[in-house]
Amino acid sequence: MYPCVSLLLLLMGRGVLSQEVKVCSKTVINSCSDCIKSGAYCVWCKQLNFTKPGEQEAARCDTWAQLVDRGCMEGDIISPNNIINLSTNSALSNIALDKEEPIQLRPQEVNLKLRPGLPKTFKLDFQRVEGYPVDLYYLMDLSYSMEDDLRSIKTLGNELFNALQGITKKGQIGFGSFVDKTVLPFTNTNPEKLNKPCAETERYCQPAFGYRHVLSMTENKAEFEHEVNKQSISGNLDSPEGTLDAIMQAAVCGHRIGWRNSSTRLIVLTTDDGFHMAGDGKLAGILEPNDERCYMDNNLYSKSNEMDYPSVGQVANQLEKNNIQPIFAVTKNMEKVYRRLSSKVTMTHDALPDNVRVTYTPLCPEGGPSRDKGVCNNVGVGQMVSFNITVTADECMDSAMSFLIGPLGMKDKLKVILSTRCKCECDEPVMVDPQYCNGKGQVNCGMCSCNGGFVGQKCECSIGEKDESSLRAACQKDNGTECEGRGDCVCGICQCYALQGGSTYYGTHCECENESCEKFQNKLCGGNGKCRCKNCECNPGYEGTACQCKKSNEQCRTPSGSVCSNRGTCQCNQCKCIEGYQRPYCLTCPACQTPCITKGKCIECLGFQTGPFSKNCSQACKSINEFKMVETLPPGKPCDVRDVENCRVFFTIKQLDGEDNYTAQILKTRECPELPNIYAIVGGSIASVAVIGILILLLIKVLFHMKDRKEYLKFMKDAQKTRWSENKNPIFKEATTTVSNPTFTGE
Repeated sequence: MYPCVSLLLLLMGRGVLSQEVKVCSKTVINSCSDCIKSGAYCVWCKQLNFTKPGEQEAARCDTWAQLVDRGCMEGDIISPNNIINLSTNSALSNIALDKEEPIQLRPQEVNLKLRPGLPKTFKLDFQRVEGYPVDLYYLMDLSYSMEDDLRSIKTLGNELFNALQGITKKGQIGFGSFVDKTVLPFTNTNPEKLNKPCAETERYCQPAFGYRHVLSMTENKAEFEHEVNKQSISGNLDSPEGTLDAIMQAAVCGHRIGWRNSSTRLIVLTTDDGFHMAGDGKLAGILEPNDERCYMDNNLYSKSNEMDYPSVGQVANQLEKNNIQPIFAVTKNMEKVYRRLSSKVTMTHDALPDNVRVTYTPLCPEGGPSRDKGVCNNVGVGQMVSFNITVTADECMDSAMSFLIGPLGMKDKLKVILSTRCKCECDEPVMVDPQYCNGKGQVNCGMCSCNGGFVGQKCECSIGEKDESSLRAACQKDNGTECEGRGDCVCGICQCYALQGGSTYYGTHCECENESCEKFQNKLCGGNGKCRCKNCECNPGYEGTACQCKKSNEQCRTPSGSVCSNRGTCQCNQCKCIEGYQRPYCLTCPACQTPCITKGKCIECLGFQTGPFSKNCSQACKSINEFKMVETLPPGKPCDVRDVENCRVFFTIKQLDGEDNYTAQILKTRECPELPNIYAIVGGSIASVAVIGILILLLIKVLFHMKDRKEYLKFMKDAQKTRWSENKNPIFKEATTTVSNPTFTGE
């Protein structure tokens, strides 16, 4: 045998009841109904004249204890108990048993009318009756890995039927089997392998399939044994199986399975491996999500290869919706498994209305703490167990709504009809003085409901063309809380509340009171002054925020006799220096800029009548109330500053008592740079220009000479290469001309 594997698909409830503190957290309260809606423990006092003159009617809303302490009669308090109506359709002894369908759950209907936020607890009894109908569907894994266990599974199926018949005479059993989707990569799609997905040596092997419904619910033992015994193994490729596909179809195909309406429904699954879940179908290109509907054709899941696997949540939803309890178990003695299952009672609910919470407290030895499900173990046939069921509605509901509570896997259900009570039903005294509301309204829940144009505690304010909001705005300081939350706005005027010490708030907006000033030695204002609008006004001779100090300045006096160097005030015999200066006497200011820098221009002005302040030196430099021109400065590093002539002016400066009060010593002699020789500079400049000019001319002359020489040499070179012709020019005539006389003879 292989070990028992147990898996229970649980559904979460809608919340856990938190411990309530009896506090009334009031919001905007204008009526009794507003009060009831504002908090679970808010109650309303309808007593006439309960509120003080000018006090808002919201003061009628508080916890029971607070209202009683303030003088409200208990009979005039509209409390949670008065607006919660708990009713059941019948008592335990008045429920008649249907002989065909015995009732195991009492009561079967509860009508709750709840205050928002206030929990209500009632008792639910369950008694498992003998012979209650049970439908059990046996779901077998026939993948090849189950080959070694097939004989055991068949035997367990037969033993399971025998155990079922031994426990109830109205038991029925059905049967189905599964492997996996017949597509790659889950199953080998070779035609031969689809027909015989087992090993070659396996003699009995049925074709691959997803889920097959084999036998509908029956009481026929022989038929069940026959169908179980003729089952043979099949196969797939991977380890996870199509378990969730099979459970989903067994849950939603009730007309095929044969689930009865009045039975306890069980699915017992035998498998040796894990299961595929939603999203795994994408490995085979299956993208269509599971739609949680029945697809059965010739007892086969017809859309096994078209739809993805369902998710665990989808399976859990359908199991709960169809009142089916799953058992993932294989064990040697199935009768013990069933008996253990049948002895466990799990009380739960279906979908709750919005903003509703339910918790269960089992009243049984092994029940456990309060939670969103109630569990009792080892409950025998005929034994009664009870559960305290607490229901809380967190908000007001527009109309009545209902939900069901019942044991998991059983048809018996308690119907809870739930509504909320968010309105006050006030019974006023028969005789009320018409003038109670000044004849301008009527009494409703102890307060005046004014006619149009009138407001106020007793309709005493005529608002005319104004509205109530404009009157209330006059009671708000800087658009803040009305009368600072310390008074009531009556006709646009704040009427301030009293304090515990006996005094009252005061001021235009009740902003002042005389009881919260600072204390010293547990005494208001140290017992040495009076509290005025949160500040202490000290008696003569005392000072401090709490008048805790006697006036004295002994510890604040400097050697010069000044108090805090005139750079602070003496408070409680200690200097409180102005910003930057340090105690004990406010002498130094590490963060302040040195006067060597800040007073440099004034030193130039006072000592040498130059610089930017020279025209109004006495006014601009009055912080230096004394200065001396000296031949030498005292030892030490002096200050220096450059004046407008770029001379260095040396001086010392000392701060006197006060924030901007100095005395200075200025050295008569300035340190100025020597003036340059103008004539030498001018003569040198002229000589330099002349020399440079001559050099430039010489350079030009040399350049021209070199260029001419280069041209001459080139000409001579070209002339040597020329050959001249000696022929006479025909137009050339010599300078000498000879003339002959023809008649002349030499004789």
